[in-house]
Amino acid sequence: MISQNGFVSSIKILEMSERPLVYFKLDDSSCLIARHSLNFLADVEDGMRIAAVGEYNGRKQFVVKKYAVIGETKIMMEFEMMSSNY
Repeated sequence: MISQNGFVSSIKILEMSERPLVYFKLDDSSCLIARHSLNFLADVEDGMRIAAVGEYNGRKQFVVKKYAVIGETKIMMEFEMMSSNY
């Protein structure tokens, strides 16, 4: 397993299913995530910093097995905004 960290950009859903296939860039690396993709879409948006663990496939895309957001997740920020409005 290889670990990487960096800033996320270009999030795209490539295939809609029970477990969507999501493409994103982590700094300059092309990445794919399927296993925890719904959580990833709820937690991460462009510009956020994450740490990811995975392996490269034959197309030199980094296939993410696990990830962690460094700092606050998107859900945490939205919850704080909602609670501050009340």
